[in-house]
This record gives sequence, structure tokens and C-alpha cells, in this order.
Amino acid sequence: MKTLFEEIKASIKNNYNQDRSFWRPVLPWGGVFTIKAGRKAVSCTPLYVEIRLKNTCTIDGFLMLLYVILHENENFPRELSLHLGREFVDCFLYLMDTYSFTTVKLLWIWDKMEKQQYKSEVYKASLIIDLFGNEHDNFTKNLENLMSTIQESYCSNWRCPIRVQEDQQRTININPPQEIPHGNLIRLAVDELFCSRIELCEEQGCGGLREFSQRVFCHGAPPFVVLNMQHWKSEDLAYVPYYLDLSDHKYLLEGATLFNKEEHHYSAAFQIDGHWMHYDGLRNVNLILLNKPPEFLLLSSLVYIRAAEK
Repeated sequence: MKTLFEEIKASIKNNYNQDRSFWRPVLPWGGVFTIKAGRKAVSCTPLYVEIRLKNTCTIDGFLMLLYVILHENENFPRELSLHLGREFVDCFLYLMDTYSFTTVKLLWIWDKMEKQQYKSEVYKASLIIDLFGNEHDNFTKNLENLMSTIQESYCSNWRCPIRVQEDQQRTININPPQEIPHGNLIRLAVDELFCSRIELCEEQGCGGLREFSQRVFCHGAPPFVVLNMQHWKSEDLAYVPYYLDLSDHKYLLEGATLFNKEEHHYSAAFQIDGHWMHYDGLRNVNLILLNKPPEFLLLSSLVYIRAAEK
């Protein structure tokens, strides 16, 4: 039996223009997990015999991207095991490979999410888990310390109340420039976060110059990064860079998650062997091969993978 990834790659290779959709649903929205209860279950309170998942689009797109990234880069599973745990990575790949889509979502929920991050209730004989919310809360923030960065700054004024400062962040939030300059806005915003610079110190009554060092990754350059783009307007996203320099490492665009505000729904786009695909778990035909790169006008996040060192 072919794995899911092998099936997707085969469909890309053998596709015909009149039919660019994958032959079966992939990681569909929601999910139902039936519990095979034994005798001991009779004494459980409350008693439920199935688990129903709702509003899973807040993790679905990222789970799909994670699966593609792990399969396309042979060294990444070992690297990610250092952050997420080898047992998790191996189990995740096995469940995705074997089309166990509801189980892989439960793996993420129970292994990586905190209970306060989702709503759950027992209704009749079902445990209902509702993931309605923000995908960065439900996924990105649960990547342990994978993308943790730190930046130090020093003020030139010896009388500055906080002369030496450290700014540590667990995720990468890219804020749009306050003043819209010419050029690649996303790259400029990334450089503003990561590059060294000198600014006026903002401590009250200081007036000195604060020198910021280059922002660096706390645990070495991660195999992939997720840039939180949810505060950007569509008119500022006319050009998305296909590579970025982050802390002396080059990263290549691998995919993105998209957010439809009207439906409050997330979907995703990603590359396999240079071919772009669009995934939307809510649709009946939910994995489609695109004729060209997608338009990134409804961005929630951009996902870049670390380029191989030459």
C-alpha cells in the first residue's frame, strides 16, 4: 500500500489538465473517532463511546504542511524530534501515511495542546472537542521552543535605567511597517525584526542611543519557520519573497496558510517538487493541483524551510 505522500506525488506526475484534484479527501474538516470500549468502560463517568472534532481548520492546514515538510526533507524528522519528541514525529508520520486523519488530529490535541486551548463537552454519548479560534494559538505556539529567538540591546547612556535588555520571543510575529516604504515590505519587516540596528532609547528621560544586536535562534536555526502574518492587509502583500535571510541562514518559501474572514476558515497552500497545491479540508474536493503559484492576499502565515548548506 502506498503512503499518502507517495499517492500525492504520483497524482502530480500523472495529472491531466481536465482533472487536477486528488482522488480522495485528505485530512477532512472535523472527524469522528469511535472508541472500542471494553467492560471497564461501563464504570466510567461520564460515559462516551465516540469523540467528535469540530472546527479543526485551525490545525488542519499546518498538519498538512508539517507532513509535506517532513517527507520532502530527509534530515528534518531527526531534527524535529529534538523539539517535538521522536515518538511524536514517528507516530505523526505513520498516522498520516496510513490515512488515519482523525487520529492524527487527536495526537496533536492531546500531545501538544493544553486543555484550556480548546472547548470540550460530553453530549449524549459523544465527547465533542471544538477547536474554533486562531491557528497560531492552536498550532504555532505549541511548537515548543523550535522558533525561539533572542535579541540583546545596549544603551549608550550610562544613566539609562535599563541599560542592557533582552527580548526573547517563542514565535515569529511579523508586523507591517508603520510607514509604507518602497521595496519588498515583507523582507523589510523581517529585517527590522532580525537585523542589528541603532535607535533612540525609549526609556523615560534617557535620550541615549540603543544598539540592537542581530536576533538569533536560541536553539540553532530550525528546519522551518512560521511567520505570523495575520496583521497584514491584502494590499501590502503584492509581493511575497521566495527566500529570506534569517540569522545568517537562507530560508525558502514552502507554503502558506490562508484565512477567509467571512467564513472564519483556514486553508493552506504548499509546494511538492516545485508544484503548488491548495488544501481546504472543508471542501469535498479538498486537494487541488494549481496551474500557478497562489495569490497570497488572505495570508495568515508564511512557512519557510531552511535551505540545504552547500
